[in-house]
Amino acid sequence: MKHFVIFLAALATISCSSRSAVSVEQLPDAEGRVARVEPLSWWTDMNTPLQLLVNGEGVSKYSLSIEGGKGVKVKTLHKADSPNYIFADVEISESAEAGTYYLVFSDGETKFKYPYEIAARREGSAARESFTTADMIYLLMPDRFANGNASNDSTNATAEKADRNEFFGRHGGDLQGMIDHLDYIASLGATTIWPTPLLLDDEPHESYHGYACGDYYHIDPRFGDNDLYKEFVAKAHEKELKVIMDVVTNHCGVSHWWMKDLPFKDWVHVFPEYTGTNICFSTNMDTNAADYDLHIQESGWFVPSMPDMNLNNPFVLQYFKQWAVWWIEFADLDGFRVDTYPYNEKEPMSEWCSAIMAEYPSLNIVGECWTSSIPQLAYWQGGNNNKDGFDSNLPAIMDFPLQEAICHALSTDNPGWGQGMTRVYDCLSHDFVYHDLQNMLIFAGNHDMGRIGDVVRKNPGRLKIAMTLMATMRGIPQIFYGDEMMLCSKDLSQGHGGLRVDFPGGWAGDKVDLFSESGRSGLHKELFDYSSRLFQWRKGKSVIHNGNTLHFMTRDNTYAYFRYDDTDAVFVYVNNSAETKRVPWSYYAEICVGLHDGCDVLTGESVTVSDDTQVAPYSAFVVEYKR
Repeated sequence: MKHFVIFLAALATISCSSRSAVSVEQLPDAEGRVARVEPLSWWTDMNTPLQLLVNGEGVSKYSLSIEGGKGVKVKTLHKADSPNYIFADVEISESAEAGTYYLVFSDGETKFKYPYEIAARREGSAARESFTTADMIYLLMPDRFANGNASNDSTNATAEKADRNEFFGRHGGDLQGMIDHLDYIASLGATTIWPTPLLLDDEPHESYHGYACGDYYHIDPRFGDNDLYKEFVAKAHEKELKVIMDVVTNHCGVSHWWMKDLPFKDWVHVFPEYTGTNICFSTNMDTNAADYDLHIQESGWFVPSMPDMNLNNPFVLQYFKQWAVWWIEFADLDGFRVDTYPYNEKEPMSEWCSAIMAEYPSLNIVGECWTSSIPQLAYWQGGNNNKDGFDSNLPAIMDFPLQEAICHALSTDNPGWGQGMTRVYDCLSHDFVYHDLQNMLIFAGNHDMGRIGDVVRKNPGRLKIAMTLMATMRGIPQIFYGDEMMLCSKDLSQGHGGLRVDFPGGWAGDKVDLFSESGRSGLHKELFDYSSRLFQWRKGKSVIHNGNTLHFMTRDNTYAYFRYDDTDAVFVYVNNSAETKRVPWSYYAEICVGLHDGCDVLTGESVTVSDDTQVAPYSAFVVEYKR
């Protein structure tokens, strides 16, 4: 009997050993039981906590572990309101090795696996540099820039099909078109590219702009795919061009996959009936503002097709933190531009910025804070001494007040008191309000406003003035694609659809090709050469990147200023009037005494400026000196 008991015990041991010997690789695959896991992958040696969103029919009934390697484990599982989600906090130890791990699901009877990649982090990734005042940013809309692959203009998997004749339709521009014309962007003197969003936007109408995201982890197939996006960034880097990703944390699109089954009831802001934002940014800092008005500003939907994300939900906030980090790491990005920044809940967005900067201390992030109020704009820049103690942790802001002043000046023929170029002077006289002038993004136009060519009513001289201001003023300049050659709206009555024109030469069969040097002639060549000369020169000018500004008051639609440091000075004189003007050089005696070796930046010729120097109507004069 004793021997029989020993035999049974041994048999049991063998049986258990046999069961435990089944490797995780031998478990059946998820086979449709897991629809998606986000982030799509992760890396070793990261600071950002990893929380997996797992989505699948009834997936919350399963326990979840991570197997297939050492140093990676599930710490905590969180169930959502919907039974079709699990949120898993994952711990990756310092000793964890890169490789393929497996998410193992079990309900006690059924067990299956889902592969998950944890890769080795790119060397030096955390220390990556970003865009600064030494850069010029070229903003383009992928759908309207160049069509490098006509086969993906429409796809079976996406709702809206391409029709180049539709003002608000898809025209077919894509990532391959952007790759094909990197040399053009570099030849202009740009050093950084900002494409409007490239992620899936599957709205049935007007989806070309990309601001109604349908999937935060996949490039829209009409632009290409994730691998092609990574290739675009790599090829841009080969040409010494940085890449900024345009991100939207405030809202998604109604066609986003999760809108059919929200993880939590408060994943997006929900009202008894549709409620739009009141667009009252002042409620964020106004000590007299009603809480209700602030609530509607933060929580109201941008438009009916763009549900407002609830960043006060900690799972939503964590989702967007690691999503941003994932794209930086995956694609090797150089910075972010954040759309509709003040529409977000400000405290969670401050935490979002802080989390990204903790992972990438030198990364720059610029926020779209569209306001004409200089004090309200300054409020949003990180480090500002706000009365309420709020710190956005947002490094850079877009200078909308300066853009407004420039465009008003360049569209005015007979300015009244305080108008014309005096508005530009007045705008810069408020620079004392800002915390960090180095991190102001300056621009004359972008994808949401009238093209500068339309603003100046096709006056090439005033277009050149705009480019001169962008190349020489404080801050980080941004140019909207085609503005360098005064592209104008196709039809002003069509608003955004009319101003977001196709770049000539970006489509097979275009009669004009402005991408190629041989295709540019006449005014197009003149304007391109002017802008290229300025921005190529700007690249190596520390006095422009980091110098101080000294400007002088006049009220005759001219504007004069110096950019200077201890060794160099650049003099800029703008004549925005219809009359030839004499430069009042002696008026600038406090700085011009001692300047020498004057060189006209635009001609390369030596020049001596005096009270007799004349500047033609609608033109700018730029001279660099040694001090």
